[in-house]
Amino acid sequence: MSDYVVELKNVTKRFPGVVALRNMSLQIKQGEILGLVGENGAGKSTLIKVLTGVYLPDEGEIYVDGIKQNIKTPNDAKNAGIACVYQELNIVKLLSITDNIFINKLIRKKNSRLLDYNTMHKKAHEVMLSLGQDVDEKKPCGNFGMGILQMVEIAKAVLVDTKLIIMDEPTSSLGEKEVEQLMSTIRTLKARGVSILFVSHKLEELFEVCDRVTVMRDGEHILTNDIKNMNNEKLITAMVGRTLDNQYPKVAGKKGREALRVENLNSAGVLHDISFTAYHGEILGIAGLVGAGRTETCLAIFGAFPIDSGNLHIDGKKIVNKSPKDAVRNGIALLTEDRKGQGLVLSQGIDTNLALANLKKFSKGPWLNKGKIRETGNKNIEDFKIKTPGLKTIAGQLSGGNQQKVVIGKWINTDADIFLFDEPTRGIDVGAKVEVYHIMNRLVAEGKCVIMVSSELPEILGMSDRVIIMREGRIMGEIERESSKFSQEIIMKGAWGGKI
Repeated sequence: MSDYVVELKNVTKRFPGVVALRNMSLQIKQGEILGLVGENGAGKSTLIKVLTGVYLPDEGEIYVDGIKQNIKTPNDAKNAGIACVYQELNIVKLLSITDNIFINKLIRKKNSRLLDYNTMHKKAHEVMLSLGQDVDEKKPCGNFGMGILQMVEIAKAVLVDTKLIIMDEPTSSLGEKEVEQLMSTIRTLKARGVSILFVSHKLEELFEVCDRVTVMRDGEHILTNDIKNMNNEKLITAMVGRTLDNQYPKVAGKKGREALRVENLNSAGVLHDISFTAYHGEILGIAGLVGAGRTETCLAIFGAFPIDSGNLHIDGKKIVNKSPKDAVRNGIALLTEDRKGQGLVLSQGIDTNLALANLKKFSKGPWLNKGKIRETGNKNIEDFKIKTPGLKTIAGQLSGGNQQKVVIGKWINTDADIFLFDEPTRGIDVGAKVEVYHIMNRLVAEGKCVIMVSSELPEILGMSDRVIIMREGRIMGEIERESSKFSQEIIMKGAWGGKI
C-alpha cells in the first residue's frame, strides 16, 4: 500500500512557446490538507488540469493509492477518485440543488426511465446537512449565495466517495462567515479521511487549515514542508525567488484638485445618499463587508447600475453617465471584479483586448491601425511585465495575474483620469499584486485619481490615502491615512455598523 493517496511523478506539460510543467512531482497523504501556492504563471492551473484529466501530460505518471492511472478525460479522473471545485463554480443556477448534485449521476426508478426524485432529494439533503447546510434542496441554486453554491460543488464530490478534492481559490468570492463555514467543512472532510489540495493566494488561510504546503515556481517544484516550519516571508521568498521587503509599496501621492464628486446617489434598496469626493493624485479606498454596496457604487458611477437620484461632478463640472460609453467619454475607467466575465474577451488575443476600450484611438479611418495596436501592445507588455509568448497570445491562456494586467492596460489605453478598481488583486499572487500596486502608484504620480474597492483590509490600509467605509448601501465614515483611527479595528467597527 502506498504512503500517498495521490502522487504525481516527474510530470511535464508543454504548450507552444512555453513549458508549463517541468518534471513536477507532488505527493498527497490520505486525510491531509496540502496547500499549493505559487505566483500566477507558476503552473498551478496546469497541474490541476493534468490531475483532473483536462490536459494530458507529455511525460510523467499519476498514481492513486499506489496504482498507476491512465487519466485522459475528466471522467477518468472522477472514476479514479479525484474531483475539483473550481474558482468559477460549475453550477446551473436555474436547476435545483438536487439537480446540480446529481447532474451526471441521475438515479432512476427501478425498471424505469423515470427519475427517482424522492431518493435524490433525500440524498441531496443528507449530504448538504453533513456539510453544515440545512437548505431546501428543491429550490433553484440561483436562490442561494456563493457560500451555499460552493457547498453544492463539494457535495458533488463527497457523494461519489472522492479520495482527493482539489479546491481552487475556494474563498475568493466568499464573505467572512462563509469562509468560516468552508474551513469547518474542510476540517470535517479531513476527519473523514478525504484529502484536500488547497490552492490559495491568501497565505493566512494556509496557516489556518493546511498540514503541509508545496511551492511551485516557473512550472517546477520548489519545496514541500510542514506548514509549522514556514512563515509568510519564507513562502513569499520561495514563490518569487526574492524577498518582497514591502508587500504594499505605497508611495504617498500629492493630493491635487477635486477629480470626482458624488452627491446623494440613491438606488432603491441598494444605495442610500452616497456622497464623497475623490481627488487627483490620491488612492481612495472603499472598505466594507460583502453586500455593503461598494461594487454597486462603482457601477453606478460608471453608468452600469440604475440610480434613482443623485449627481456626479468631474473636475467641478456636472456630468451624466447614462451608460458605460458616457463614462468612458468622461474619462472614467472601471476595472471590474470579474475579469473573466466582464473584463476580457478570453477567446481573443492580448492585442485585441488591449485596444477594445478605445477603438477610436487605434483606428485609421474605417480601418483598425494594426501598427499602432502592435506598438502600443508591446509597450503595455513591457511596462506592465505581462508574461506572455507574444502579443497574439489568447487572453484565456494567460495566468490570472497577467490577465489582470491586460485589463489594466486596456483601460490605461483610454487615457482616463479616474480609475475605479474593484478588487484589483483578487485571485492573483503576491508578486503580481505588488506589480499592480506599482501601476496604481504610477497612475497617482501622473495625477490620476484611483478609487479602490477591496475586501482585503491589509490592502486597504497598505495602499489608500483615505478610506470610506460602507455598510448596507450607506457610508458609515471616512478616515485619513494620518489619522489615529486609520486601523483595521476601526474599519471593521464601521463595517459592522459601529460609530467611528
